[in-house]
Amino acid sequence: GEQVEHHLDTFLARDFGVETYASFAGSRLTTTFEPRQFRGMDAEPAEAYAKDEAVRMCETEILGAIEENLPDEEEERESWNWEALAKFANAKWNLNLRDRDLKKFGREGVAEMLMEKATEAIQKVDLSEGIPFLEEDFGLRATLGWVRHKFGFELDVEEIRKLEAEALKQLICQRAQESYDDKESEYPVMAGLYRYTSPAGGGQTKIDRDALVAWARERFDVELNLDDLKHKQRDEIRATLIEHSRAHQQQAKQALHAIQTKVDQVFTSSESRPSSGNGAMASLSEWSKQMLSYDLQPEDILRYGPDELAVKLSNVVEDRYHPEMRRMERMVLLQIVDTAWKDHLLTMDYLRSSVALKGWAQLDPKVEYKREGMRLFEQMWTAIGERVTDLIFHIQQLDEGFVGSTWTETAAVHEQAQSTSEIAQQQQAAIDASRGDVKLEPIRNRGAQVGRNDPCPCGSGKKYKNCCLRNRGVA
Repeated sequence: GEQVEHHLDTFLARDFGVETYASFAGSRLTTTFEPRQFRGMDAEPAEAYAKDEAVRMCETEILGAIEENLPDEEEERESWNWEALAKFANAKWNLNLRDRDLKKFGREGVAEMLMEKATEAIQKVDLSEGIPFLEEDFGLRATLGWVRHKFGFELDVEEIRKLEAEALKQLICQRAQESYDDKESEYPVMAGLYRYTSPAGGGQTKIDRDALVAWARERFDVELNLDDLKHKQRDEIRATLIEHSRAHQQQAKQALHAIQTKVDQVFTSSESRPSSGNGAMASLSEWSKQMLSYDLQPEDILRYGPDELAVKLSNVVEDRYHPEMRRMERMVLLQIVDTAWKDHLLTMDYLRSSVALKGWAQLDPKVEYKREGMRLFEQMWTAIGERVTDLIFHIQQLDEGFVGSTWTETAAVHEQAQSTSEIAQQQQAAIDASRGDVKLEPIRNRGAQVGRNDPCPCGSGKKYKNCCLRNRGVA
């Protein structure tokens, strides 16, 4: 939502088109323009104005470069730097001048020569690629392009042309949520196919349909047999499994809806404490055990407020119905944050070594370091959010090895969080074990000793030193 809000505010701003054109023309003409200068202009007058302004500004830049490299004072003529002046002109207007070319005109005539060369180069610059930036619907088309690249779905420009900004944001958020739901359905199928596909020789692959069917039955809680997939190709198998995955996802949505209903029954009043007299806590505990395989005791419910309890159970639903997707999101976020944080620390080191130069501008280096550091920190988190959503909405681009690392066995047991009573018991046991009056038994090896040259007890026929002793890493 925040990314949609930020980008649409940018794309739908009044001057977005002219700002883009000013930046484009400035980069092509190596100068700087004010966006408001292009308001209301069509392509042809905008190009003419940009080139005229570039020609006008280049005169000032040329005279300044001559004063810097060819000072007029008699005593400084020996230090004239014709080579630096030639490099300046070449870099600025993409010319191909040498210092001896400039010396032919002398200091008095070099300005006129450079003006002619610069004007000729400016007039040759093609600004036709910037025409779309000045069109009235450029902001809308930029929005469509961003949505297509970001979320992978299309919008019709005529469909959104008459929408207000807020309505358009809501539409994009709704469609993005639908696209995300599709990814949640597709990702476990992708992980399953990767899991049960193996090389078959000759560049071909084979699918272990028996194992895939067994996994799908458990994962999506459906009636599926080998005949349903036996004669189907990979794409057909994928489509069949995605249908079952979507049906299974509906169960997750129903569970989330039921959670809110049952939490409301537990917290019947405006108070933040649950009501224990109506049996709602026992009902919620039983429902959680049966539907979510999660042991939520009534005494554990007392530890939560309504919002905390709803979030807790929602996370249980997500881990139960979308384990692969949740693990993938955590791994993606962890890797991106880790890389971004390292880069941020390196950037802060560079900033620390250079911020003292702010003192030359009569600024407090400490204040500027804090201000710039906060700006870089916020920029880092914005970039993290952008990168994470890019990857999640383009899961088909993820590496097969990475997808495989998010695989979750259907038979895995969901470990429950410890209750307060269990934690208290463990703490008390730890305290009792640490008391000084408890006599600690020394550690003794009561088993039979095995010599280095004796036969290994594992039955391999090798000597102990060449078998299990070596495997234990003992020299």
